[in-house]
Amino acid sequence: MVDHTVGQGECLASIARQYGLFWQTIWNDPANAELKRRRRNPNVLKPGDVLRIPESSLKWVSCATEQRHRFLARGTPARLRVRLLRNNEPRAHVPYTLSIDGRTFTGTTDGEGWLTQSIPNDAQRGRLSLDNGCEVRNLVLGHLDPVDDIAGLQQRLSNLGLYGGPADGILGPETEAALALFQSGCGLEATGRLDDATRDALADGYKS
Repeated sequence: MVDHTVGQGECLASIARQYGLFWQTIWNDPANAELKRRRRNPNVLKPGDVLRIPESSLKWVSCATEQRHRFLARGTPARLRVRLLRNNEPRAHVPYTLSIDGRTFTGTTDGEGWLTQSIPNDAQRGRLSLDNGCEVRNLVLGHLDPVDDIAGLQQRLSNLGLYGGPADGILGPETEAALALFQSGCGLEATGRLDDATRDALADGYKS
């Protein structure tokens, strides 16, 4: 078994691809039970987390000689899921063009404003174009810290358009004000503090 220290920009899908495993094989291994309990979401790991990588098992296949054979490598593609809102209302049925590491995908958001797209496991950056290119958003993939961290909280508030400061991990007045706005919009008490209800509400918006 190998120890893998998670780096910035890595996600479980890209790590699993590196070792030739399904991400479920790593995540559900008993050796990772404690990390699984702490992080809960396999798509949001923190740089410095240590994953135990189980050994891969070999599969033997009998084939006739002097013939050509085709083998298909199975895998679980990563999935990008983003909800588009305007003035807190879903942007439903909006056409989009998504460019990920040189590959281009097109589609339309669903009735709730969700964009769901299978992407390469090792994708790092993307570019989302809406309204025929009039609106463009740059995406950084695999860099979202856990919601329990202040930096992860700031990243989520920034993505929601509520926070304009750096993700410095400091719960200062600007972060507290942004958090209070989020709480108010969710019908929670606007304390500016990260309690369990607020943490759950933030996490719900980032589930895959």
